[in-house]
Amino acid sequence: MKLQENISLKHYNTFGIEAAASHFVSVKTVSELKEVLAMQKHPSPFILGGGSNLLLTDDVDNLVIHVNLKGIQVISETNTDIFLKCMAGENWHDFVLYCIENEYGGLENMSLIPGNVGTSPIQNIGAYGVELKDSFITCSALEIATGDLKTFTNADCNFGYRSSIFKTNRKGEFVITD
Repeated sequence: MKLQENISLKHYNTFGIEAAASHFVSVKTVSELKEVLAMQKHPSPFILGGGSNLLLTDDVDNLVIHVNLKGIQVISETNTDIFLKCMAGENWHDFVLYCIENEYGGLENMSLIPGNVGTSPIQNIGAYGVELKDSFITCSALEIATGDLKTFTNADCNFGYRSSIFKTNRKGEFVITD
């Protein structure tokens, strides 16, 4: 993990807008994320995922934390169900392709949705009659104020049409890790 100064965000947003971050760090582990969030020097971080639901209009004068947590893991499998843990920094479309290639059905209608896995519960992404909430079981999220890792169930997320608690009454309180 390397804290950098005056970094271009052009390659971190899908519009390719030229903007700079006064301070920037890409975190690759939950431990690194905890460490960065605990820094008192940067109390109001700007959390950046895949940069697809983001229009930068100016430079960012905060610490930009790029959530770059990677990995897909099979948690359990039965004759009818597969339970996967996918880290927040994985590209959503690539995750859907992974599921299709491994014959894990259920997410294929949501292919080509831009963004990362970690941001999918925030907006309860969906397409063609299928929403994330239809296959979502839990997610882990780091509470920014305390550094505590919490688990949120489908019911905890209070999913609605393109909405969840991460977009409404708990907005800005958590960073989803998986």
